[in-house]
Amino acid sequence: MPIVQVKLAISSTEYARYYQGVASNVVCTASDGRTIQFPAAVLRKHLTHDGVHGTFAIEFSDQNRFVQLLKLE
Repeated sequence: MPIVQVKLAISSTEYARYYQGVASNVVCTASDGRTIQFPAAVLRKHLTHDGVHGTFAIEFSDQNRFVQLLKLE
C-alpha cells in the first residue's frame, strides 16, 4: 500500500472550517511533491489547542483510498 509523508501546520482557526463542515477534505503537498487529498476528520485525534502540527505518514489502499494516518515523531 502506498504511504505518503506530509508536514502539516493547520491552525485551530483554520481547522474549525473543517469541523464546521465548510470543507471536508484536506489538500496538501506531500514530501515528494505530489498533491494529495484526505478526509479532514482523520485529524481530530491529533488536534490540539494550537491546531494540527507535525509530520504525518498517510497510508492509502491500492485504489487510492485513505487507510490510516500516523503521526511521526
